[in-house]
Amino acid sequence: MPLLTSAVTDAYARLTEVYPGLAVTELGAGEAAPEGDGWVGAASLTDGGAGLEAFLAWDDAQVVRDYGQKARPDVVASFGLHRYAWPACLLITVPWFLHRRVPRIPVTHVSYDRTAGRMAVRAAPFACLPDDPAAALPGARVVAGEEALRAEVRAAVAEHMEPVLAGFGPRMRRRGRALWGMVTDEVVEGLWYVAHLLGEERRAMRELELLLPGATKPYVGSAAFRELTGPDGEPLPTRDRASCCMFYTVRPEDTCATCPRTCDSDRVAKLTAVAAS
Repeated sequence: MPLLTSAVTDAYARLTEVYPGLAVTELGAGEAAPEGDGWVGAASLTDGGAGLEAFLAWDDAQVVRDYGQKARPDVVASFGLHRYAWPACLLITVPWFLHRRVPRIPVTHVSYDRTAGRMAVRAAPFACLPDDPAAALPGARVVAGEEALRAEVRAAVAEHMEPVLAGFGPRMRRRGRALWGMVTDEVVEGLWYVAHLLGEERRAMRELELLLPGATKPYVGSAAFRELTGPDGEPLPTRDRASCCMFYTVRPEDTCATCPRTCDSDRVAKLTAVAAS
């Protein structure tokens, strides 16, 4: 695909630099979205039909292959939503975090190849601050300040994810609040992870607490960060998820460190082991 320079190109390049598991290519206005060879148009996941069925078949097979058992259909759908939403939210949050630019990316403008860790995104309008040099670029929309820009982040993620939730929701047997709780977690944990790779974990935690303070519908709850103390007195950042990914139904003994089912002593043990490794 030809290279395209836009207001978010540098942010996507930096994302791939620190997290090679996700490469983002920008598409020009007249450039066709990629097809075949693992590519899935994100819009095909929104109607709950054959496109979503094929997408979830991969998750179904992965659970059997890796864990030797079948997962419930609603659990498979939860895994599939997570595997799409986590990178999709980064398309919006990473440019905001790095350069204070918030692209509007409707679901029709994204293609995803999860087996190769690739996303193709059609160039989009974006919001920025008044002192941003990119404010002079085509498609720029200047907003008054940081809080207005945070509102743009929330609106851009909601615009992208709402039709995706409409497709996945019935298969997950979840509705409004539970689904948006998952989106809240994807926004927070995706950027938190990438910021750690960037060496800016603490700044990301502060930014995310301002982005999601707890009263920003349709999102559920706040960023919910808190700090535990390790065996040597070291601080161990954690958070309380607004949702459950349902992995416990496959491996009850192997919950994540932010799972609402994981007690603080187990969190400390998990986080200490990760730090040691």
